[in-house]
Amino acid sequence: MKHFRFSIVFSIVCLAISAYWGYTHGPAAGISTMFKALAVTAILAVMEISLSFDNAVVNASVLRGWDRFWKMLFLTVGILIAVFGMRLIFPVVIVAVTADMGFIEVTQLALNNPTEYSARLMAHHAEIAAFGGSFLMLVFLSFFLDSEKDTHWFAAIEKRFANLANVPAMSVFVALISLLVLAAYVPDTSRLAVVMAGIWGIVIYIGVQVLGHLLGGEPEIDEHGQAVTHDASGQASGVVKAGIGGFLYLEVLDASFSFDGVIGAFAITSDVVIIMLGLAIGAIFVRSMTIYLVETGTLDAYIYLEHGAHYAIGALAFIMLLSGTGVHVPEVVTGLIGIVFIVWSVLASIQHKKHHSN
Repeated sequence: MKHFRFSIVFSIVCLAISAYWGYTHGPAAGISTMFKALAVTAILAVMEISLSFDNAVVNASVLRGWDRFWKMLFLTVGILIAVFGMRLIFPVVIVAVTADMGFIEVTQLALNNPTEYSARLMAHHAEIAAFGGSFLMLVFLSFFLDSEKDTHWFAAIEKRFANLANVPAMSVFVALISLLVLAAYVPDTSRLAVVMAGIWGIVIYIGVQVLGHLLGGEPEIDEHGQAVTHDASGQASGVVKAGIGGFLYLEVLDASFSFDGVIGAFAITSDVVIIMLGLAIGAIFVRSMTIYLVETGTLDAYIYLEHGAHYAIGALAFIMLLSGTGVHVPEVVTGLIGIVFIVWSVLASIQHKKHHSN
C-alpha cells in the first residue's frame, strides 16, 4: 500500500479540482456538471492505467538496475514531464507548430474553445500515430530480436525472432516497412508529414540508444540485481551515464504511450482541464506501479511478465499505425488487449513456476 499512498492522495486532489471545475465552468455549471466532471475524470484515469500497465512493466525492467538517485529522479522530474509535459504541453505544441499559432494563443484556444482545439489536434492524428507507432514498434522488436535471449514464452515464435536478430538492422527494417505501408494509405497531401514523423520516431529511438552507449553503456549489475557504484578512486559513474540514456528512453516511451491516451481522451470529452486531470491520475499510478514492480521483485517472480508487456506494446504499435490510416479502434479494445496479455503472462508464469518446482 505504501507504494500507492502518494498516488491516492494525488488522485483525491485531482478529483477535487475536477469537481470544482465542473461546478464552476460551462454553460450549465452546477451540481450535475460537477458529478459529470468527476465521472469523466475517473473514466479517463482508468483508461490511462489500462493502456499503460504494460508501460509500467517495461519501465520496471529498465529501472530495476538503477540506484536510488535515478529512481528518485524518475519519480520527480519524470512525473512532471509525464503529467504536464506530455499530457498537457506537448499537444499544445503540436497544434501551435502545425497551425502556425503562438503557444499562448493555442492555450487560450484549448481553454476557451476546446472543440476547435480538439479538431486541430485530431487533424494531425496520422503524424502522431506514425511517430508513436514507429517508436513502440522498435521497443517491441528490440526485445524479441535478441540472439542472446534464452527465455521464451511462445518458443516456436520467439526462437525464430531470435534467429532474425543476426540480420543487421532487422528491427529498423521492419519498422520502416510498417511506416511505408501506413504512408500508402494516407492522403497525398499529408504523406510526407506522416513519413517524416515516423522517421523521427525511429531516429529518436536509435538516438537514445546511441546516447546511452556514448555516455557509458549499460550499468554494472551485482549478484543481487543492483547497480554497482564505485568510489572516487574507481572509474565510476557507469550507472549515472547509463541512467541519462535510460531516463531519456523512459520519457520518450511514456510520450509514445501518452499519445494514444490523449487522442482517446478527446473521444470522451473535449474539456482540456478534465483530460489533463484524468490522464495525470493515470500517469501517477503508472509511476507507482513501476516502483512497486521493481521493489517487490515481481518481474523476477513472474518470468513471462516482461514478455506479455512487450506483446501488448507490439499490439499497441500496430493499432496506432492502423489508426493512422483512418481505421478507428475503440480505446476499450486497446486497453483490453494489453490487460489480456499481462494477465495471460502472469498465469503462464505461475504455471511455469509450479511445473519447475515439482
